[in-house]
Amino acid sequence: MNLKDIDLRISHSMRRYGHGALRLALAVIFIWFGVLKPLGISPAEGLVLQTVDWMPVLSPRTWLAIIGWWEVAIGILFLFRPTLRFAIGLLALQMVGTFMPLVILPDVTFQQGRVPYGLTLEGQYIVKNILIIAAAMVIGGTVIREPNETAQ
Repeated sequence: MNLKDIDLRISHSMRRYGHGALRLALAVIFIWFGVLKPLGISPAEGLVLQTVDWMPVLSPRTWLAIIGWWEVAIGILFLFRPTLRFAIGLLALQMVGTFMPLVILPDVTFQQGRVPYGLTLEGQYIVKNILIIAAAMVIGGTVIREPNETAQ
């Protein structure tokens, strides 16, 4: 077996299992990070509470729990192909809230005097969600299959 054959086998395996692995990774991240919020053990708790402090009707702690369970729902929905559209829809709504601290808490998400380029650790935690959005777009591109495609 030569290097080209090895490369083709690796590429084929990545194509065959990559989407499933990406869906599973998103599910694990959303379920794990989400369940930490209602349990009161999320390292993002302070940031979330500050972000939702202005929201009406419910207390910030109640919003924290709702956001956590919302994330768990996203994760569970990523596990099943028929529910991918719902997962992506809920994720899109959740991402709006996720980026809010960059606007309403710049003193927390940016280093002093370095807005908009000098992110703090909290800011980096938020901006990395661009990767989650891109991953969801890749998964979303598989929701409708062409007639000659196999299941992924």
